[in-house]
Amino acid sequence: MAALACAVAVWAREPVRSKKAMVVAQEPHAAEVGLEVLRNGGNAIDAAVAVGFALAVTLPSAGNLGGGGFLLVRFADGRTNFIDFRERAPIAAKRDMYLDASGNLTKDSTVGWRAAGIPGTVRGLELAHSKYGSKPWAELVEPSVKLAREGITVSYALSRSIRGSASLMGQFAESKRIFLNGGKHLEMDDRLVQSELASTLARIAKGGAKEFYEGETARILAEEMKKHGGLITRRDLKDYRAIERTPITGRYKGHEIITAPPPSSGGLGLLQMCGVLEGSGYEKAGAGSAAAIHFLAEAMRRYYADRSEHLADPGFFKVPVRGLLDPRYVSGVRQSIDPDRATPSSEIKAGKPGDYESADTTHFSIVDAQGNAVALTYTINGGYGNGVTVPRLGFLLNNEMDDFAAKPGFPNMFGLVQGEGNAIAPRKTPLSSMTPTIVTKDGKLYMVIGAPGGSRIITGVTQVLLNVIDHGMNMQDAIDAPRFHHQWQPDKLSLERGFSPDTVALLEKRGHQIDSIRAVAVVESILIDGGWLQGATDGRGAGKAAGY
Repeated sequence: MAALACAVAVWAREPVRSKKAMVVAQEPHAAEVGLEVLRNGGNAIDAAVAVGFALAVTLPSAGNLGGGGFLLVRFADGRTNFIDFRERAPIAAKRDMYLDASGNLTKDSTVGWRAAGIPGTVRGLELAHSKYGSKPWAELVEPSVKLAREGITVSYALSRSIRGSASLMGQFAESKRIFLNGGKHLEMDDRLVQSELASTLARIAKGGAKEFYEGETARILAEEMKKHGGLITRRDLKDYRAIERTPITGRYKGHEIITAPPPSSGGLGLLQMCGVLEGSGYEKAGAGSAAAIHFLAEAMRRYYADRSEHLADPGFFKVPVRGLLDPRYVSGVRQSIDPDRATPSSEIKAGKPGDYESADTTHFSIVDAQGNAVALTYTINGGYGNGVTVPRLGFLLNNEMDDFAAKPGFPNMFGLVQGEGNAIAPRKTPLSSMTPTIVTKDGKLYMVIGAPGGSRIITGVTQVLLNVIDHGMNMQDAIDAPRFHHQWQPDKLSLERGFSPDTVALLEKRGHQIDSIRAVAVVESILIDGGWLQGATDGRGAGKAAGY
């Protein structure tokens, strides 16, 4: 009963409501920066740029200059765009670069200079701003400069986060000096000042992305890479471009879902799982019931098997998008699910969608007063990336190379088993689970949603969306409800705290191997309902919803 009581208590929160505009971000300072931009007449893209740079200062575990991500935008007139500014493999990258002489994986794909892909964040934010922004670039970057130069008061959440990654960052002098206070640890109410980062941001404010990729920042980054055995060169930086892609879309129970295309695996996963559920009647068992959890977990298991074989960078691999979402293929997946018994993962293989062809991360959601919406997810992969803070520049580097199949058929740091299509190659983009998503209903904006959480992003976002559409929850209840995760391999159904012992027993009776998990993603979302914006931030994190 204690577990169930915990779940009920969490559900008592109300969403933040506003009439005009809303920012929901994983860190309060950054949310306030974005809201101030909106109050001063900036649009959703302007606010996204400002929040993105602010998080690089205030949420060092995930906010970044040294990483990359995806931006999904829907304008009030219905136009959409998707900007891929994901990290890419350097020119010097090789397929087996993380295997030792015996063919075993080394830690180099996750820790240290060699783990970094070419950063894309600054280029991606500038591309979005150049096409759609209304405020001057320097004005949007300036709040982050001020936060870095003057410092921020360390919250309990930030202190705990840094302490949890002390063993990683303690291996690198700059990270130890800045984030570990020289080894003394930053405690709550201490001041975190990031002078080198402030200087880097000031140069970006003045010189834009060109400064980061071709100017003094690029020169210093390339010098430090060479000095420490990293692979990224000045040519890698100069040649990097963000890519505009067409979002993928689908429908679920009268709602249009606009979401991330490959090299994200998130949008396809969300749409395929929704397709499997539609018409199944799974929701009749009720939210949190063993029957509903079982059916959705089986849909998850089957998608992750498909993901391992069929998803990769579309510039290097033919991704069967149509086949994976074809109603006949999805129907076959649905029919393969036994409503009373779990199918062992060893008996599930990737399907043949071609027959039907014709992590740490952070997310924020923004809606402006005109009804434009942005869902942006960006990352340095693991918490505090590869642990390296670049000397003289002050920003952390990603360990995104681990999102490739460093050894196809073997699990990465998130336990994901990935196929040959996602093997390392020069200038290739690693497969991602990021799932920035916008939902409309009757042609009008309905939901803006996304999350950090590595391989659990897809299942976390899907469950929150289903909690609203299928179970009638408000945005905050939908986020706070306990979640679960299945990714095919390992063959485990992972449950957050909050499910009753009776539910767990019924799932075990169906054949599921149960384990516990602290959090299935950290979802940040906005729901538009009855003329009100409902902003909801996840209690699994320490963010803020702010509106006016």
